[in-house]
Amino acid sequence: MNSYSTIFEQEDWDTLKASIYHKTSDDVHRVLRKSKKDIHDFATLLSPAAEPFLEEMARQSMVLTQQRFGKTIQLYAPLYLSNECQNICTYCGFSMDNKIKRKTLSDSELLLEAFALKSMGINHVLLVSGEANKIVDTAYFLNAIDLLKPHFAQISIEVQPLDLTDYQLLQLAGVHAVLVYQETYHQEVYKEYHPKGKKSNFNYRLETPDRIGQAGIHKMGLGVLLGLEDWRVDSLLNAKHIDYLQKKYWQSRYSVSFPRLRPAEGIIEPKFIMEDKHLLQLICAYRIWNPDLEISLSTRESERFRNHVVPLGVSTMSAASKTNPGGYVVDPQSLEQFEISDERSMEAIRDMIKGHGYDPVMKDWDQVYSGV
Repeated sequence: MNSYSTIFEQEDWDTLKASIYHKTSDDVHRVLRKSKKDIHDFATLLSPAAEPFLEEMARQSMVLTQQRFGKTIQLYAPLYLSNECQNICTYCGFSMDNKIKRKTLSDSELLLEAFALKSMGINHVLLVSGEANKIVDTAYFLNAIDLLKPHFAQISIEVQPLDLTDYQLLQLAGVHAVLVYQETYHQEVYKEYHPKGKKSNFNYRLETPDRIGQAGIHKMGLGVLLGLEDWRVDSLLNAKHIDYLQKKYWQSRYSVSFPRLRPAEGIIEPKFIMEDKHLLQLICAYRIWNPDLEISLSTRESERFRNHVVPLGVSTMSAASKTNPGGYVVDPQSLEQFEISDERSMEAIRDMIKGHGYDPVMKDWDQVYSGV
């Protein structure tokens, strides 16, 4: 079966970059007045020419988000399973070449972490691990899902890319969503940041969403690591990827996230610094282009920024996050994957959302209605 890699081979980074940076204010005017946007319009909304229109973009984004999602923000929290990793990634605290204490949660530790999240009211959990195929493999994930399934309405995963048969097993086990980020779509730059390990295989990672779609997973999440390359070009290629997937695997739902590089053990400095105004522009561009897309914002971002964007396009937020295995109760001092910025409690985040006149959603459906 053909995959996105055959389409991606036809893309040229420099050509796409020129198409974005050559947009004019007239182009932006035209796009903002169109009733239905396409991927070319998304490129216009990403452009420097669109920056003076940010206030209008924010208004349109707010209206479209309320029409599609109401005045709600779904809350979730990550549960880190392991910081073991067999890759060298020069921006990640879990990188194999970092001389750190490694930890993988046992069954009892996993349940202790789960109960800590449940005590906060969390019903949507994201299982995260380093990429260590021989330690945290599909059998480990299936066991974790089996342990946690009675306690959470939704279980999503963000782990190493897997084969189709693995995703089929995870789908049968009840996984709601799979998140996988290409990090950057610039192939040469990708090689620089991922010099060793299975993750160095650019095409295998690029083809992962196709395998997720073929397995019939309910939802998949994509994104790029903002700071590795030009955010405008990377985001356009990410949107093109989503556009392809939505047309081919139309039964699945889609989300996009915006991880900006954060401090972590042993990482390099980002090549590109993305300002808050540009992240807001990116959020609004995604919403205006694709009103059905779920837009997620993590605790990587500051309190001030997260407070500001609640009404402007996001539909999902993490809260009270710990990015280390056992970080909630079992082993709070274990190594974090990265430092979070918004360290407020779940209760404080709920209160902030309510202060905007929005409802913080802890559980928006039940397995009894899904046939799982």
